Amino acid sequence: MYYTYVLQSQQKNILYKGSTSNLELRIIQHNDGLVAFTKKYRPWVLVYHETFSTRSEAMAREKFFKSGKGREWLKQIIDKSV
Repeated sequence: MYYTYVLQSQQKNILYKGSTSNLELRIIQHNDGLVAFTKKYRPWVLVYHETFSTRSEAMAREKFFKSGKGREWLKQIIDKSV
């Protein structure tokens, strides 16, 4: 299994989008300061994720999340869940 995920900083209004094969471990790494970008905006909470059967599918979805349309789509999804 592969995952595309979105984390939100509890310190600032920042979203981080990524993909991984181990979602639980990756969130721990972000919150333990092991990822350069996310280190300074800890703590992070998972606000959205999707599951895929291949790494390439997860990476394609991550690329979409980082596009203009993807950011707009994510904003709508996250705003609905709050």
